[in-house]
Amino acid sequence: MADQSQHKKQGQMEIELPDEEASGTYSNLVMISHSASEFILDFISVMPGRPKAKVVKRMVLTPDHAKRLVDALSENIKRYESENGPIDHDDEIDVPFNYRGPTPEA
Repeated sequence: MADQSQHKKQGQMEIELPDEEASGTYSNLVMISHSASEFILDFISVMPGRPKAKVVKRMVLTPDHAKRLVDALSENIKRYESENGPIDHDDEIDVPFNYRGPTPEA
């Protein structure tokens, strides 16, 4: 009997979701900075009444991958809003903080 992996179509990749990542990580703020070779996304959890916020996940992306992420997010937001209605957001973010990571650019 042939191994099933031999029958996978060329170009397909199996993606594993480890148990410790399966529940996700909550973030309600992201700080974005970049250099010539990478984009850095620091996902932060800000809790009301707490004097300190915490970076809960840092993602480092190539510029190409960052652009593909923006495109994928835009497409998913369009689909979400067509199913659920417009996403309301407050353009004014009032979060006083002392951020010690890279200087945000966006």
